[in-house]
Amino acid sequence: MAPPRVNLVLTMVTRRSTSNRLTAKHIPEVAKVFEPFANEPYSDFSIDENSAAYRTAIEGVRSELGRHYPLIIGGEAIDTDGRIESVNPAKPSEVVGTVASATPELAGRAIEAAWNGFAEWSAMTAEARARTVMKLAAILRRRKLELSAWQTLEASKNYLEAEADVAEAIDFVDYYARQALTLAQPVAVTSFPNEENESHLIPLGVGVIIPPWNFPLAILAGMTMGPVAAGNAVVVKPASTTPVIAAQFMMAVEEAGFPAGVINFLPGAGSLVGDTLVDHPRTRFINFTGSKEVGLRIAERSSKVNPGQMWLKRAYMEMGGKDAQVVDETADLDAAARAAVAGAFGFQGQKCSACSRLIVVDEVHDEVLDKVVRYASELSMGPATENNQVTAVISGGQHRTVLEEIEKGKQEARLVLGGSAVELDGGYYIEPTVFADVEPGHRLAQFEIFGPVLSVIRSRDFEHAIEIANGTEYGLTGGVFTKRRDRIEYARRKFHVGNLYINRKITGALVAVQPFGGFNMSGSNAKAGGPDYLRLFMEMKTVAERW
Repeated sequence: MAPPRVNLVLTMVTRRSTSNRLTAKHIPEVAKVFEPFANEPYSDFSIDENSAAYRTAIEGVRSELGRHYPLIIGGEAIDTDGRIESVNPAKPSEVVGTVASATPELAGRAIEAAWNGFAEWSAMTAEARARTVMKLAAILRRRKLELSAWQTLEASKNYLEAEADVAEAIDFVDYYARQALTLAQPVAVTSFPNEENESHLIPLGVGVIIPPWNFPLAILAGMTMGPVAAGNAVVVKPASTTPVIAAQFMMAVEEAGFPAGVINFLPGAGSLVGDTLVDHPRTRFINFTGSKEVGLRIAERSSKVNPGQMWLKRAYMEMGGKDAQVVDETADLDAAARAAVAGAFGFQGQKCSACSRLIVVDEVHDEVLDKVVRYASELSMGPATENNQVTAVISGGQHRTVLEEIEKGKQEARLVLGGSAVELDGGYYIEPTVFADVEPGHRLAQFEIFGPVLSVIRSRDFEHAIEIANGTEYGLTGGVFTKRRDRIEYARRKFHVGNLYINRKITGALVAVQPFGGFNMSGSNAKAGGPDYLRLFMEMKTVAERW
């Protein structure tokens, strides 16, 4: 797809009315700079030409394996004695690359560099910043297959999962560039006689970005570029299991021409570098996505006012989920079972939105369970490079954790599929696993396993199913399969999740289509990919001049 054309048609807004009524003419028009937003399309890899192109991209990336990447602070490449090694989860003997590991001293230096970058970046017009952001989107688009191939090797994502990740990254960057222009317009206020009154949004300053490994480009790009498009500068501490993809993102940032210090790259240990960044008195905000345990720790630390700190830090914690799909007796049972399998085992269940609980009304429980077991058993397993449907989990540590949870689950419920590791090239493979006879209070129904494990729960009826679905500390995604309108409306009111899906799978939110974020211990409900996301990283200033 060709990069969007730039149409420069700027509008000016003046307000000199002496009326105190808020009328349409007082509401500013949005500067029309770019073409309307459209989601990045996906490739059809059942077409031989597309699959061949992807395999060619993988071979191109293989020629780059083993490369070392430095820190980037204030536009300067900095190496350190420390190293973080990234390996292919499907073949851990294959080193994808290494990155420099930062120190606390360098973390402080990165914060200062970001403030220097902020001075230049925030002084630019919103249109100038948006053009730079849009150039980044164009670069990512041109490199889409290559960046997807990096994810196949570093994160063990098959072709569809990897390309969808990169497409989402492009969407975030594209969409936020446009939203920044919208938020750059004066806020609509009521006029008052003999005064000019204006309110407008300004960026906060410097923030810390701590993204997860499961969407190593999409979430990293979204968490970074939302604040940056709004005029802030950031320090990015990528996940230690997928730092090479983050380094590739930084190469695109450099090519796009962002001023030095606007986006700084600081891999390192969370207990050292992460804490330093969060605690730093000049950190204005923290944007985190990851586990509940780490999120709560960051939230607590960020609430403390450290010596020299002049503000209350804003902290946005997007955490986990224990997401449920409900199926009643009127549903298309085949579609419901296929959706559950796709939601549970896509990317090995390593999504915060993954279907980890399938709640089925008693009348059709056994039939749905049989279908789920059959469809899950048909999934291909093997290397992501060969586009298998189920590939390796992210790391040896995650592999051990998931297998331990499966063993605990065997003490609670009935294992009806999978449950074992698979030996292949030393990779971190686990069979698609399904438990039946799971009770709502079981650990299997409460603890976020973050792996290819599905718990099937029987409910008395539809209302009981919704009650079970709401019965965890999380509230991220959920879904309902039913043909009854009254039940759909009941779920709309009663199913307490940030993203509710009716008669479709519960993963795969699209930027600008389904703003994403959850309730309760799923986090701050920041709604990534939504129209008010950038507003979280801005503050309002009001100016009144008496004539």
